[in-house]
Order: sequence, then C-alpha cells, then structure tokens
Amino acid sequence: MSGIRGKVVAITGASSGIGEATALLLAERGARLVLGARRSERLAELVSRIEKAGGTAVQIRTDVTRRDDLQALVALAGECFGRLDVLVSNAGVGTISPLDDLRVEEWDHMVDVNVKGVLHGMGAALPVFRAQGTGHFITTASTAAFRIVPTMAVYAGTKFAVRAICEGLRQEAGDSLRVTTVSPGPVATDFAEASTNSRVRAEITRMRDDLAIPPDAIARAITFAIEQPAEVDVNEIVVRPTAQS
Repeated sequence: MSGIRGKVVAITGASSGIGEATALLLAERGARLVLGARRSERLAELVSRIEKAGGTAVQIRTDVTRRDDLQALVALAGECFGRLDVLVSNAGVGTISPLDDLRVEEWDHMVDVNVKGVLHGMGAALPVFRAQGTGHFITTASTAAFRIVPTMAVYAGTKFAVRAICEGLRQEAGDSLRVTTVSPGPVATDFAEASTNSRVRAEITRMRDDLAIPPDAIARAITFAIEQPAEVDVNEIVVRPTAQS
C-alpha cells in the first residue's frame, strides 16, 4: 500500500512540535492516527482539531520510558483500526549541559527517553508488523547524530545510538518492512527549555531564534517517506536550516 490515505499511523511525542505538525499533515492527507504523549490535555485538543477538520484520530497517554505504554499505543491501533502501518517514534528530550555539570539523572533520562523509548516502540510494533507482513518504522534522530559539539556529548550519544539501532533493524527487516531515520537540525520548538543550565539554554534559544526551521519542514520529510511505494525504502533523511554550519 503506497500513499497516505487510509494508513494507520501511530506517533509518539505527538502533543507539540514535530509530532503535532506531523499529525496535522498526515491527517490532512487522509491517514488514521493514533497519538501518544504524556500531556493528555494537549493530545485531546489536537484530536479535536483533527476531527473538526474532517480527519480521524484517537489518543492515549504515552510515556515512552514505560514499555507497557508503547504496548498500549500499538494495541489501540489494532482495536480502533484493525492494523498499524507506521510507527513514528518522535518522543525525545534534550537536557543539554557540559559533562562537568555532572547532571547524571538528566543523562539517565535522555537514555531512557531517546534510546530505550525507541526500543520500546520497536518491541511493541515489530511483532504486529511481522504478523501483517508489512510495516514502517520512522524515528526522529538529530543532526547531533552526525556531529558532536561541546555540551551535547550525551544527547549526541543517544542520537548516534538511535541511528545505529535503526540501521541494524533495517538490515534485519527483510523485504517487507521499511525503516526510516529523520535527522532534523534546529527546529522552532521548545527544545531549549529542557536544559537546566541557564547559559546553555540561552545559547540554544539564540541559535533557534537565528536560524531554526518550522516543525512542518520535518513533517513533510516524514510524509515523503511514508507515501513512497511499498518497494521503496527511504532510509535516512537529514533536514537542516540552510544557514546551519
């Protein structure tokens, strides 16, 4: 099945930013959506917007650090629509700081969300995709997966890991599953607010204000990968501002 219309797409981190923009664009193109995030109120508002515009969406509170939550997200797709065609693992966190800050709990949280969260999604969806004989994993990484800069060592490490895991999955997937990694540069979201180091937070905010691209630029890249014919697997997409060094 190629194109977008009628496909069942689950999205984590769907309540804002790239996840929200992706949900709105896919709904406009006729996808049936299963939306997950921790902020239930924002999810409910997004579902309402989609339905008022004539789209189809359901929601469930999803914390990607909890395996049961990802199992429930995938199960909801089956209960409501009878299948799952695409899992967009978009939830992520960037508590950026120098290693000398020793914010060890924040390092642990980034690993739990950015790496384990992706694995939990794969663990939930892979058996479903195998049983169907088709399925598509799309994972949001980062240009930090290609270039390490000061203050981003742990964050970049999680994104390097995600690229490695997704490439391993692609090689094991066979001829029936598709695997896509989308790596954004600076995007106009609330990413900077996660940093508890005020200097770093100010630097990231300044960079965002100077050159960030809108979330719908990433949504279009995700949509491009989904709408390809079934025999076409778009493995990696890097989307960055023209001005990014």
